[in-house]
Amino acid sequence: MEEMNEMDGRGGTEGIRSDYDVVIVGARVAGASLAWELGRAGYRVLLADKSRFPSDVLSTHNFFNNSVGMLREMGVLDRLLATGTPTYRRAYLRLEDAEIDGFFPEANGETECLCVRRTHLDRILFEHAASLPGVDARPNFRITGLLRSGGAVAGVEGTDSEGKPVRIPARLVVGADGRRSIVRELAGSRRIVSVPTDFASYVGYFEGFRQEGERCTEFYRIGETLAIAFPTSDDLHVIGLMFPLEWKDALARMKENPEAGFREFVARGLGATSFPSRLKEAKRSGPIRGLLGYDNDWHEAMGPGWALAGDALSFKDPAVGQGMHDALLGARLLRRILSSEPDWESRWDDMARRYEQELNDHFMPLFRMACGMTRNVPLRPEQAAVNRLIGRHPEATSAFLGLYNHSRTPEELERIVGGLLRQAPQIDSGEG
Repeated sequence: MEEMNEMDGRGGTEGIRSDYDVVIVGARVAGASLAWELGRAGYRVLLADKSRFPSDVLSTHNFFNNSVGMLREMGVLDRLLATGTPTYRRAYLRLEDAEIDGFFPEANGETECLCVRRTHLDRILFEHAASLPGVDARPNFRITGLLRSGGAVAGVEGTDSEGKPVRIPARLVVGADGRRSIVRELAGSRRIVSVPTDFASYVGYFEGFRQEGERCTEFYRIGETLAIAFPTSDDLHVIGLMFPLEWKDALARMKENPEAGFREFVARGLGATSFPSRLKEAKRSGPIRGLLGYDNDWHEAMGPGWALAGDALSFKDPAVGQGMHDALLGARLLRRILSSEPDWESRWDDMARRYEQELNDHFMPLFRMACGMTRNVPLRPEQAAVNRLIGRHPEATSAFLGLYNHSRTPEELERIVGGLLRQAPQIDSGEG
């Protein structure tokens, strides 16, 4: 391949090499964390994104405390905390008539959770990766195609910030470019699992949202309405609303007047709680954004010369809040596999099998949980009774919240709940 032209450091063509080990397409959480992992391991990396940072994106951008530990290990946590974003350790859930209120168990040496706005988060992670000598970080860089050699992906082609065409060879191309990944499409990755959601999702930032008791994340599911709230940067809360896609009147109202509709449907669905009155006191900051239908999907993770990471690999219902964790941990898993095989070109099949197995072991339990939550199915009486039981017993509450930060497994929660049921079998009827 011929040498590229020089790039200006802001997305032009100065400094582009012809001997990259990895080109990462998409430079937000999944891409930037992977670039940092690979750059630290000594690889030559091009980190490219079509956007310029800081820029916002629709997201539930929460890090549970296990992921906060990974941010600390990356050396980036202090910069994130310096944005003034508050931490929290408590969760409050209202599931029909059951209340679950407790603290996330310690995970990865951390007790505090963190929900940083993407305008801060993505810029800081991008700059952190770019600080490594082996990482070239390029915003305003659009990928339009993949280069191939001998049946394998061998690099990318695209346009720089000035619209000039570029062709960049690499041993591996990673798609970290979101749920509508162009790399995934061009590489021909198969979709292995697809579970469509039954819900429309809307997210907005609000100033002056008052919480009751210690600062916390809130989650509600009452009837067919779901809502979430996280304390976030800039003295705001990020608040999400979900309702069935079949509510055509609600969709029309949200299109006509997003803020009024948002408040109306929170009041209509969660009127038995204090959430609507507290939201009424708060002032919207910025637009309300919507996601009207999406698939919970899982794709083939790797093939000859290509791999996927983050939402490009697997997008799941945002209600489980696993996107940030999966992006950070997925970067570590991929780096470990690549570092263990110096001769990638002869080991694609073996590396793909190992990567897929690691992803299944670490991510599939919460992916299945997301697939269950994304369906608009009424709670069975038995499950509603179990939720009440969990809310009344601190050990069960801790184990339930531990699912979200991966400190406890579904099997552990089942054992605890099973023991409580044996002590009080009448719980199956909702009594006691």
